[in-house]
Amino acid sequence: MREGHQRPIAAAIVVHKGRVLIVRRRVSEGRLSWQFPAGELEPGESREDAAVRETQEETSLDVMAGKALGERVHPATGRLMSYTACEVAGGSAYVADTDELAELAWVTHAEIPQYVPYGLFESVQEHLDAVLNR
Repeated sequence: MREGHQRPIAAAIVVHKGRVLIVRRRVSEGRLSWQFPAGELEPGESREDAAVRETQEETSLDVMAGKALGERVHPATGRLMSYTACEVAGGSAYVADTDELAELAWVTHAEIPQYVPYGLFESVQEHLDAVLNR
């Protein structure tokens, strides 16, 4: 990794009972306010493990990583993002990391544009189209 190079960000796409988990950061990144639980990979950590760990740290929810949904350089932040589909393994979600998060929400497919009006990464949107009850 180059000096000063930012680590990739791993995001967890957690679907449970027909809704997807999103969180609102205390500090927005540009126009990004609501987003998926996510954070930087630790050295030697896989993208899947990072998505699981970040979800646990931020929301206290235990999740299991499923399939990788792809990665991209985020158009708003310029950060390399990877997205992993996750399912709930146990616990219930709440704002565990009050330094980072202001609130969280379980949103339906129809509600996603209200929280993320600029649209989602195509492969994430396709996954949610497929798994969320309409």
